[in-house]
Amino acid sequence: MFENLSGKIENALRSLKGEGQISEINVAETMKEIRKALLDADVNYKVAKDFTAKVKEEALGQKILINVKPGQLLVKIVHDELTKLMGSTNEAIRFAKTGTTIILIAGLQGSGKTTFTGKLARLLKSQGRNVMLAACDVYRPAAIDQLQVLADQVGVELYKELDHKDAVKIANNAVAQAKKLNKDVLIIDTAGRLAVDEAMMNEIASVKASVNPNEILFVVDAMTGQDAVNTAKAFNEKLDFDGVVLTKLDGDTRGGAAISIRSVVEKPIKFISTGEKMEALDLFHPERMASRILGMGDVISLVERAQMIYDEEEALRIQKKIRKNELDFNDFLSQLNSIKKLGNLKDVMAMIPGMGKMVKDLDISDDAFKHIEAIIYSMTAQERAKPDILNGSRRKRIASGSGRTIQEVNDLIKQFDTMKKMMKQMNDSQGGKGMPGKMRVNPFGRR
Repeated sequence: MFENLSGKIENALRSLKGEGQISEINVAETMKEIRKALLDADVNYKVAKDFTAKVKEEALGQKILINVKPGQLLVKIVHDELTKLMGSTNEAIRFAKTGTTIILIAGLQGSGKTTFTGKLARLLKSQGRNVMLAACDVYRPAAIDQLQVLADQVGVELYKELDHKDAVKIANNAVAQAKKLNKDVLIIDTAGRLAVDEAMMNEIASVKASVNPNEILFVVDAMTGQDAVNTAKAFNEKLDFDGVVLTKLDGDTRGGAAISIRSVVEKPIKFISTGEKMEALDLFHPERMASRILGMGDVISLVERAQMIYDEEEALRIQKKIRKNELDFNDFLSQLNSIKKLGNLKDVMAMIPGMGKMVKDLDISDDAFKHIEAIIYSMTAQERAKPDILNGSRRKRIASGSGRTIQEVNDLIKQFDTMKKMMKQMNDSQGGKGMPGKMRVNPFGRR
């Protein structure tokens, strides 16, 4: 996420690290490079110009503290101004005080609108809300089928009418059904087009007028840069939406939309999506995003993702097995599943401070664990539960069954044994007590 932008801003700021003091000359040179980096990232020209002017003004007005170097001070100023530019704080969904909250989803075709609908349903369900989806995209082939698959996947009900093409009528019927079933939230997925057109705008405006939603979210593909901002402006003029959702932030995005859209459209970014998995949805926090852009990582968001898949009962079970040195390959599979639920591996690693630069040029696939899973699934139930019985002939059979080499099987077993020993040693060093309550680290947590 924002790898090129992060690298260029870091290079620009590096020029000040060796300076003894901030001057108008060295700040001007640094701001010139940062403005160029922002424009290369497809940030709106006026936004980039105003941003660098504010940073320069703030930097020249600061008194340098004895223990603060000029480079460090400018990093802080850039971070603070980026945070302000993107909205300062996270803005949550506005829920109805009583009855059913109606959330209307809008956006162009291909922006990830339907997938986001499923992700949002999963997130709200995990918060204890009773959610229903409504399929009002009556034009795109298989749109209703896709939403049905997502509804089944996250375990929520879908309202659909296969024999009607009137989106307004379907939306009204969905609202009536949601209220009848006492649903807490109804999320309405609407039709998109390949480009903004009058028919599309009129239809979604009619849906809005008819169902009077509590929240309207505009979904936009972050990979489209300033086109995303322009599309958002067109939708906002028609719908006056409440917030923006940026999707595909794990792709080859330059970051311009995330930085520009709040300033240009004057509406907050509420969610960011970083992959196809239902778990890959985060609340947008401007301060955390600024940290990521500046290569500082985002540990808080990483911890929040981990908490969503945390299971204290499972943690206690694993703690007992570690204490007795009885971890097996079933536990190992559970660990892999937990890691995969955190999202795109490269994106997750970049959340750790200092790791972004290290993984920038690495090609880390989400399929990185598939060969490990293939080896484990080629074991019998007895072998997974009792790794000590894995002799030479069994390893040869497992290698053949998984399509991997005997060396790869041996390496996995060796790594597993090393991990068991390390975890046992860590547990013993803590007196076998681990960590109390929800703060206990659960490397094998699952939900």
